[in-house]
Amino acid sequence: MTTADVLSPNTGGTTMPVKPPKRRIPGWLKGAIWGLLAVGVLAIASYATGVNTLTSTNTAHTALRLALPILLCALGGLWAERAGVINIGLEGMMILGTWGAAWGAYHGGVWAGLISAVVFGALGGLLHAVATVTFNVNHIVSGVAINLLGLGVAKYLANLVFTPLSGNPRQSPPVPKFDTYSATFLSDWLSDLEKMQRVFISDLAGILNGLVTEVAPLTMIAIALVPISYLVLWRTRFGLRLRSCGENPVAAESLGVNVYLHKYVAMIISGGLAGMGGASLVLLAGGADYLENQTNNRGYIGLAAMIFGNWRPGGLLGGAALFGYADGLQLAGGGTAVLALLYGAVILLAVIVAVQLFRRQWIAAALGVFGAALLYAIYWTNDDLPSDLIPYTAHFVTLIVLAVASQRLRPPKADGALYRRGED
Repeated sequence: MTTADVLSPNTGGTTMPVKPPKRRIPGWLKGAIWGLLAVGVLAIASYATGVNTLTSTNTAHTALRLALPILLCALGGLWAERAGVINIGLEGMMILGTWGAAWGAYHGGVWAGLISAVVFGALGGLLHAVATVTFNVNHIVSGVAINLLGLGVAKYLANLVFTPLSGNPRQSPPVPKFDTYSATFLSDWLSDLEKMQRVFISDLAGILNGLVTEVAPLTMIAIALVPISYLVLWRTRFGLRLRSCGENPVAAESLGVNVYLHKYVAMIISGGLAGMGGASLVLLAGGADYLENQTNNRGYIGLAAMIFGNWRPGGLLGGAALFGYADGLQLAGGGTAVLALLYGAVILLAVIVAVQLFRRQWIAAALGVFGAALLYAIYWTNDDLPSDLIPYTAHFVTLIVLAVASQRLRPPKADGALYRRGED
């Protein structure tokens, strides 16, 4: 007998076969499969269009650098919203982090700049916690206020501190950057594979080479924070209590959880991570020193990456990689590369349509056909994209991805709910 026999009190002591639970694919394996599928689509698009920039080492390296601030802001949003606090203020905390990173690095080096960025971002998170947790201010209103305040405070401090040093109130003086390290032996081998121009193999080698070449310590810290966040939030008693505050704070309080304390801790960590995202714009090689408005709405894109990832660390890592890739591609390859990416999107939609037809989801399949036809028409009728639209590639990708992913989202039940201790 292949199934377990269980004694059932409702059947007079007879045994009832119980089906074993279905084995689920581990999340990390799902992520690896999706990653290989994405590389396959890009490889086909690169071969069909003749645009090698889609999977080049330079594109992957640029995408990694640009994905870091999005990833760190997404992690900040995850910590906040798992505790039940909507953090629209990630952009403002990130702006504070950029100023703090430049100020700290100028006076004490890159590590001082990183610590300063985390502290300034955490202060923004603390202020958001005071408004939303203690005074029950609407989370959206408070977040918008934090964004405006962060922009204003950074502008005032830059004018006060940086103008005497750089002569420009909108820019800091040159600040030190993190050193970078490369896996030389692995990089040389991957470079040889990339030059062979073999479909998929060379494409995968180019992407991997960009991820192991000239990597900064801050990059390694940011990537390590993804599994660390998962382990803390899903595998520790503290994480369970924090997540219970975002699901049912009243029930959590009845079990002795200090809801206010956990929300405050989550918001301080959230702000610190957003501030670290700001530091990645200032302290990484290839990036600019502090510039006014240099975040370019990446805080909002980080929030979108968190939503795309369904409030899970692994999912938001994929979202940050997607948005960072779109941003890096337009810098590395311009309008021609973005058009080639549209061709890849057509291929991906064709696969999705086939799956929906197999599932007999006729409406979804019809929408997929319409979207693929529209994107292919844009690709076919243009040799290049208008230069004014190219910088907004990541923003367009954000809107499209959120529209597609909106049907499977499951936020924390008490996310954004106003809570007062002792009230039902």
